[in-house]
Amino acid sequence: MSAMWGIGSGEGPRSVRARILAWVLLLAAVGMAGAAGTAYVLERRRIDVRIEQALQQEVSEFAEFRRSAVDPRDGGQFTTLERMFEVALRRNVADHHQTLAAYLPNKTLSPIGGTLALHADPAFRDLVAGSRQPTSGAYRSPDDGEIRYSTVPVRLGEERGTFVVVYFTAPERSELTEVFQIYSVVAVAALAVIALAGWLAAGRLLRPIRDVRQTAQQISETDLVRRIVVHGNDDVSSLARTFNAMLDRLEEAFATQRRFLDEAGHELRTPITIVRGHLELMNPRDADETEEVRELLLDELDRMSRSVEDLIVLAKAERPDFLRTDVVDIGRLTDVVLDKARALGDRSWRIDQRAEAWVVADGQRLTQALVQLAENAVKFTRPSDQVVIGSSADGDTVRLWVRDSGPGIPPEDTERIFERFERGHSAIRADGSGLGLAIVRAIAEAHGGSVAVESGPGRGATFLLRIPRVVVPAWSSPTAPTEEVVL
Repeated sequence: MSAMWGIGSGEGPRSVRARILAWVLLLAAVGMAGAAGTAYVLERRRIDVRIEQALQQEVSEFAEFRRSAVDPRDGGQFTTLERMFEVALRRNVADHHQTLAAYLPNKTLSPIGGTLALHADPAFRDLVAGSRQPTSGAYRSPDDGEIRYSTVPVRLGEERGTFVVVYFTAPERSELTEVFQIYSVVAVAALAVIALAGWLAAGRLLRPIRDVRQTAQQISETDLVRRIVVHGNDDVSSLARTFNAMLDRLEEAFATQRRFLDEAGHELRTPITIVRGHLELMNPRDADETEEVRELLLDELDRMSRSVEDLIVLAKAERPDFLRTDVVDIGRLTDVVLDKARALGDRSWRIDQRAEAWVVADGQRLTQALVQLAENAVKFTRPSDQVVIGSSADGDTVRLWVRDSGPGIPPEDTERIFERFERGHSAIRADGSGLGLAIVRAIAEAHGGSVAVESGPGRGATFLLRIPRVVVPAWSSPTAPTEEVVL
């Protein structure tokens, strides 16, 4: 199937180029042919109308002659049909492509110097002279081709005759045919020019697609730095820009993935090494040593299990269903976090500030982030230290924070501690997996917000989450106020 459509092969771009050109030529040819056919039919109809008008004009002139003409020899009325026809044929000069004739029972009269083979054609004579009523019609002459005629039967006394007007249609129609033959030659030449211009234009327009294909063929997992040089501002150029943007995201994703795998492998390799080393050195006959090793291994396995769970949370943070949003009472959430945090350690727990606000967010994820920050605060404080939880809402931002009176964080660590598997330089931080603050940042960013820390050596640390506010209808929560609240 791919070969049929020219995909995945070297013929792909040329095949698309040829198909585009074929459609352009087909549409141009159909348009030219349609225009030519319409013009030809209309011109044929115009010629037929002009021929009919010319015949009617000659017939009208002969009828007028019959009513008013007199014999120029004596000024009296015509006494014979032959004399009438002779005078009529002498006075009426046929137009271009026309001829006149008069038929008597035993004689054919032609214009002076205008005798034609048609006049002596017995078949034509029988056709036009046999009717007693005026007629019009067409006849194909062996010598003159297709003709149109009109007849006027005339009676003078006992004599009968027929006056005939003939129009030779072949010359005019041959002129029309010649014009359209010239048009056909010009149309073919125009199609050739269109084909050349279309081939060049299609090649230029499809060049970004060809570059996309070539770049895609050259890209591998270890080489994502190639990009397409984009020129122009059309749809195809936009495609190339979109492809470059996709490569930027892929390069960043691959780099993050490699870094994540390296860090995860390094982080999990240590407990595995510890478990393996103690198992190899353990004396199974020594009950005390076995119990000691068992406790140590269970602790390492618990740490590994927690690291794996944290990794799963971070992996889910990239998915669209990471958050399950609902209308959240920020004040109540602050109280819930404080109640849960009291079980983390014997500290001086209190609420610094409590926001009376509602926000559309994932209350469980926000609680998870704040509890994680409270757990970190417990790690770095003593029972006599204070841990404060607070919230506020103003403008278009909701703020949630956890502040402690611990030793603080060095300025060089304030950004690094939010990376995966990163810890501060303090030895006490080595007990964690290095993923807690990364999870906090992932939760904040999933809400469209951010997390930051304000700290310094010896003056504690304040971890602050900022998330955007929204308009919450009153019916969104059973405990919300009775009218719409703008948060």
